[in-house]
Amino acid sequence: MFDHCLYFNTTALARVLEREWSKAFKPFGLTPSQAFMLRAVLKKPGLLQSELAGELVISRSTTTRTLDGLQHLGLLQRQATGNDGRESAIQPTAAGIALQAQLDTASGEVTKRLKKELGLAHFDETVTKVKQVRSSMT
Repeated sequence: MFDHCLYFNTTALARVLEREWSKAFKPFGLTPSQAFMLRAVLKKPGLLQSELAGELVISRSTTTRTLDGLQHLGLLQRQATGNDGRESAIQPTAAGIALQAQLDTASGEVTKRLKKELGLAHFDETVTKVKQVRSSMT
């Protein structure tokens, strides 16, 4: 019925992937959104909240809610910048840094499994095409 519907098929794929990443990050008490945000901050400590939203391609309000959760868990902290009182630089805490290798490993395992299931060429082609479609629509 929806064979040619981009919305239906990408949303269905997103639900399948959400389940996979949820299983991977559950041992850390994190949702996929929280884990990917933490990994982004670990890779680029000091990102401004607005930069983090752009990096993750999410709204500022979604960024705020996810940051609130990670801060409550003691994994990230906001630091005021001297430039603008409304903007914060995001830094990982020692507890957040301690999770980095484990989160990277868990993420790598999911990616490895998906590459095996789909085949490396198909996996890479799919990711590239989805990114291209996303970029052309924003």
